[in-house]
Amino acid sequence: MPRRASLRGLRALAAAAALLLVAAAPVPLAPRPAPESKCPVCGMFVARYPDWVAGVVFRDGTPAFFDGAKDLFKFLLHPERYGTGRKAGDVATVFVTDYYAVTPVDAHAASFVLGSDVFGPMGTELVPFEKRSDAEEFMKDHKGTAILRFQDVGDPTIRTLQEPE
Repeated sequence: MPRRASLRGLRALAAAAALLLVAAAPVPLAPRPAPESKCPVCGMFVARYPDWVAGVVFRDGTPAFFDGAKDLFKFLLHPERYGTGRKAGDVATVFVTDYYAVTPVDAHAASFVLGSDVFGPMGTELVPFEKRSDAEEFMKDHKGTAILRFQDVGDPTIRTLQEPE
């Protein structure tokens, strides 16, 4: 009997450990938008602009995609405006597409060039880079005015970015 109880205890412990591992599994950094995925800020079909895709993955694993860093920040600064029923605290992962590498990177670690002569799908844009050195090179080549970190982007920055006419 003690042996059976011991085996049951070990099985229960193993099952609990497996559940903890599943719960702690990292959310994928950057799922890909489906063709019908729309930016909750502007309504554009995001998959049409793969070089500019930005996104969030919410704590429940649901993604939301944006057609550039500008709309991503608009959403993050005021999620209640966009009818998703989500709050800033619901976000688990934030990613942007590195302009040179065209690969997803963690937005919190990225550098964003402001004021360049490069336009995104929605006009002037915050151009993201994984490496600050790439952002510096891009800024020189494309008349950028500043390099910002994630935490430096707020409403005043977003207001300086123009929408297409």
